[in-house]
Amino acid sequence: MMGNVAKVLNRDKYLLLLILPVLLYYLIFHYIPMYGIIIAFKNFKPLKGILGSAWVGFQYFETFFNSVYFWRLMKNTVLLSLYSLLWGFPVPIMFALLLNEVREGMFKKSVQTISYLPHFISIVVIVGMITNFTTVNGGIVNTVITWFGFAPINFLSESSWFRDIFISSSIWQGFGWNSIIYLAAIAGIDAQLYEAAEMDGANRLHKMWHITLPGLVPTIVILLILSVGNLMDVGFEKINLLYNPTTYETADVISTYVYRQGIQSADYSYTTAIGLFNNIINLILLVTVNRISKKVSETSLW
Repeated sequence: MMGNVAKVLNRDKYLLLLILPVLLYYLIFHYIPMYGIIIAFKNFKPLKGILGSAWVGFQYFETFFNSVYFWRLMKNTVLLSLYSLLWGFPVPIMFALLLNEVREGMFKKSVQTISYLPHFISIVVIVGMITNFTTVNGGIVNTVITWFGFAPINFLSESSWFRDIFISSSIWQGFGWNSIIYLAAIAGIDAQLYEAAEMDGANRLHKMWHITLPGLVPTIVILLILSVGNLMDVGFEKINLLYNPTTYETADVISTYVYRQGIQSADYSYTTAIGLFNNIINLILLVTVNRISKKVSETSLW
């Protein structure tokens, strides 16, 4: 047995070296830090260390569940994630399907390149652009609004507008980049299926609906499972840069609350408990959706 293992290691040593940095990354930054989760059950004191701090059980979980902010945080986190999934998830699929129908090579490449660019723009720059576009005095959005005779709107100070701004800007920033995997999946569809459909008299719309889209279903299902598995993880950096106390009603989510309480207020045990609760929900969602997908479509992560 050991001889076979040594033989395999010697044979695939260069392939194993390629994957080693990835394994080390996950080991150092994802698995070893999991040891710190136990401070969610302790009254953590930095001077005493993790092991020296006193156990408090589920005290911090109960504190969070009884907090006046609990339902607001849950509501905002779930709604922002659901709306982002509902409106943002189909856009890269539709874009990939439409782009696949473009026959002019130069135009197709130009559109692809332009659609990818927002992904590489820093979040800080994106938020700066949003702020400049929506400012009351001189912002292009309010300039257009006043042209039509309406009063300017202070978008970033009104909580009712936060979700619209966050979701629409996220879609714009990511739809081109997210379409890459769908375009790759489309490229892998057997060309003979299209040729057979043409011989049967199918037009481009028929081929898209009956060949391309069904060929994308496994990829769509896998990415949907992963998206639902991260449902409670809303873009912290962007929200933290965009929101302010006047928009907390719709903008404050679990991750931003954890930042304020954990980093700014140094309440480490309390925020670790909140983060653990958040990750447990994500895990339950991931396992549940994966099981449902396996039974319904026979496509799953495991």
